[in-house]
Amino acid sequence: MQASELNHVRNFLETLQHLSPHTQKAYQHDLATLQEYCRIQGVNKWKNLDGRQVRAYAAWRYRQGIGGKSLQRNLSAVRAFYRYLINRDIATQNPAHGIPAPKTPRKLPRALDVDQAARLVSIEDQGPLAIRDRAMLELMYSSGLRLSELIQLNMDNLDLRDALVTVIGKGRKTRAVPVGRYAVDALKKWFAIRKDFVKEEEPAVFINRHGRRLTPRAFQLRLNQWAIKQGIASRVHPHMLRHSFASHLLESSGDLRAVQELLGHADIKTTQIYTHLDFQHLAQVYDQAHPRARRKKT
Repeated sequence: MQASELNHVRNFLETLQHLSPHTQKAYQHDLATLQEYCRIQGVNKWKNLDGRQVRAYAAWRYRQGIGGKSLQRNLSAVRAFYRYLINRDIATQNPAHGIPAPKTPRKLPRALDVDQAARLVSIEDQGPLAIRDRAMLELMYSSGLRLSELIQLNMDNLDLRDALVTVIGKGRKTRAVPVGRYAVDALKKWFAIRKDFVKEEEPAVFINRHGRRLTPRAFQLRLNQWAIKQGIASRVHPHMLRHSFASHLLESSGDLRAVQELLGHADIKTTQIYTHLDFQHLAQVYDQAHPRARRKKT
């Protein structure tokens, strides 16, 4: 491809300074692969690339083994590049417009079963940090909070009298979520000793031994330690408690709209993934209990 055509790529990448370094690097890599494909196909000007060739390019990338999500980003970079070219009268059409990437099967979120969740949060240790950790885990499981929502909680976000927690979720949307009685009891125990650690006017509900707001990494490390101590065989990550909250609540109530509100999902399609988890549970019960479903023991 001609040097002047390659300059268009460099100029386009310079317009992406507002994006993260990771995204800029990804776009650079994606357009480099497009250049390689154009070289193989003998396309020497960007304006000569057409939709049929971009569709073949997507198939070429797919055969190279990249996944659906990566290919979606790849095509997104091509579309953005051509919008840039069109705005500068270098190209007249966007050849990547309307070309879909192969769909990537959505993975079901992993959740603890009811017994595992109860065992994880039932910390008997009466040390100060153990009391704090139980309060965190009980609240996360009780109210389905995201890790970021838990970490950012301030003292005025909790109303233990009315058993409510107010959180700021994605898109800066605020929602109020009920707090279960086990979580309320655990929080009361933590608040009774929190004053011995807090520094100055630190508003955070959950603080470290130095009196400052706990970090997400510190929470993850403590969760891993407790999962091992409480005998949870599988690896536990923070979002599993939120997944467990949603799947157990849906399993008991069947009220998808209520679970959507409690989770703070803008689109009910996001919540519907938990109906698949619930169905998996029902299928397991069926396989184990129905006389015509039981498999012969070997």
